[in-house]
This record gives sequence, structure tokens and C-alpha cells, in this order.
Amino acid sequence: MSEPTPEQVEQLVAGAQAARENAYAPYSRFPVGAAVLAGGRVFIGVNVENASYPLGVCAERNAVAAAVAAGERQIDAVAVVAGDQDVAPPCGGCRQVLNEFGPEMLVISASLAGVRRTWHLSELIPNAFGPHSLPPPR
Repeated sequence: MSEPTPEQVEQLVAGAQAARENAYAPYSRFPVGAAVLAGGRVFIGVNVENASYPLGVCAERNAVAAAVAAGERQIDAVAVVAGDQDVAPPCGGCRQVLNEFGPEMLVISASLAGVRRTWHLSELIPNAFGPHSLPPPR
């Protein structure tokens, strides 16, 4: 894993903010955009809600899916843009999915008001369950 440059961080936040405009959030009215940095490329995702609420998918997981579909298996950073004033870090489920692809990745959460917070994923999900938790394949 490599730490993103300040330019890459700005690119991630800008990508997440632009993607957020396409979120489908008619039920929560809480649009979220996400962008992940993998293999030197940026992959974006948005939250997509569904009338059958449990079938909605978070922006972070959609961005991860885009990176995986492109053949990436390591994520260096994720940016999430949501909320007008305060930041919204990834939910617990997204933290678990992100952990699969980079337990030490940089997590950047930004609000529309320009507030930002950063963490390494291991700070948000300490002692995470992951591939190392499973028995070796037979």
C-alpha cells in the first residue's frame, strides 16, 4: 500500500463530490459519493437506494466493486463525500468491505461545507475480521 499524494487526495475528494450528484437516494435524501484509489487510478461510486430498503448499496461498496471489476485487488485510499455540514465516515459494513482490500488505507471523509477528517482504516475498524481470520484453504 502506498500513501496517496496531496494531489491524489484532492482528486479523490473531487471525484467523490462529483459522483455524489448522481446518487439515487429518494428515501433517505442522503446522497453519498465515494472514490477509491487503486493501481494509481480513481474509481467512483454512489449510494443506490431501493424501495426494499435492505437492497440499497452504499457508495463505498460500489466504488470498490468498480475497482475490482477493473482487476484491482489493493486499495490505497477512499474518499467519501456526504452531509452538508459534518462528515460521514463509512458505515460498519463498508469498513468491513474496505478492509478486505487495504486495512491501512487512508480514509478521507468530507462534507459539502469543506470539513474534512482523515483516518487510516485500521483506526476505524480495529482488530478487523479479514482473510487472515479464516483457516487456510484445503
